[in-house]
Formats: sequence, C-alpha cells, structure tokens
Amino acid sequence: MHHEVPFRALTLAEFNERLASSDPVPGGGSASAVAASLAASLVAMVAELSKRPKYMDHSALHAVVQARGRDLADRLLTLADEDSAAYGAFAEAMKLPKESDDEKEARSGAMRASARVAAEVPLRCVEACLEVIQAAESLAGRCNMNASSDLSVASLLAEAAARGAGANVRVNLPSVGDEAWAVETETRVAGLLLEITEAATSCRDVVASGGLRSPVPVSVPMPMPT
Repeated sequence: MHHEVPFRALTLAEFNERLASSDPVPGGGSASAVAASLAASLVAMVAELSKRPKYMDHSALHAVVQARGRDLADRLLTLADEDSAAYGAFAEAMKLPKESDDEKEARSGAMRASARVAAEVPLRCVEACLEVIQAAESLAGRCNMNASSDLSVASLLAEAAARGAGANVRVNLPSVGDEAWAVETETRVAGLLLEITEAATSCRDVVASGGLRSPVPVSVPMPMPT
C-alpha cells in the first residue's frame, strides 16, 4: 500500500500511471495536492515574469510571491505523499483482526486515529490552496499583463484542488469518533472554501478586466500560514 518513491521523484507519466492503476493510492487527495502544486508554480512563474522595470512599483510583492509560490509548490507535493500514507494507514487499520473484544477495541482505536490523520492532511491541503489563491489574487492587476491569464489558470486549479481536498476531509470525519472535533473541522473547511471561492473569483475578475491596481504593502496580501 505504501509507495517507496516520493511522488515528486516520478515522471508525470509514471504518476499518472499510478493514478490510473487499481491501487487505491494515489487517489483523489494526492491528485488534488498535485493540482494545487501546479497552481503554486504558475503563481511563482508570473511573479518571476513580472520582474521588469515597467512593474517596479510592485517589485517587493513580486519577490515575496515568487518565494511563497515555490514554497507552497514544494509543501503541496509533500502533502500528496502524506495523503497517500494517511489513506494507507487507515486501510491497514481496517485489516486488523476483530475476533476478540480486545482486538475489536484495538482495531476501532487504530481506525479512529488513522481517520483523524486522513482528515487532517487534506485540511492542510485546503489551507495551502487558500494561500496559493491569495498569492494569485495579490498579483492580479500588479503583474506582467502578458502572463496574467496564468493567474486565472492557477486560481481555477487551486480552487478545484481545495474542493477536492475538502471532500476528502469531510468523508473521513464520521470515522474519527469525535463529534465536537468533526463539527469544528467541518466549520473550518466550510469557512476556508468560502474564502477560497471569493479570492479566486476576485482574481479572475481582475484578470478579465485587464486593469492595473495600485501597489499594496506585501504584508497585506501575504498572510502567514495559520
């Protein structure tokens, strides 16, 4: 069930072959994280392409976003592996013996613990997707206009990835066996997805308008990860 080689070490063709195979991992959670990593790389690219005299007013933003995009792309590739590992652990827990009462109790405990991790990993992916989209939105109207359509692509990929990861969080909540935590996590996911939709829509609207926006302090569009 566990893959030995990190997904980042595979070619795209090899990763897609793994995805298409009957092995349950990688699955939708890992695919979502990889899609979001592509979005993050596109954001870094647009920032890099914007380092021109014409856009000097935004040079501090470009430097921050370029570094942030690369960092997020790296983090999301790691999350792709973590998602598969989390699912693998849950699948292993389900295979534990359940003959005696002690065995049943041990199996239930292992399933609850692994389900929690299987919810927490895609939750981190949703959080990272918000950061990707916030970075893309901050560049809209403040970047090389010839590359701005790539921000729209990034926002679409990251928004889709966030919804996919969010679905993976939600599917694991009933198995955690902690109602209060499940409610809290569901609320967190719903709030993140709302923020993501708003920021992604804003990004695409600004790009579509073709207008330029005034400079911003880099601390405003680039919040630190929660």
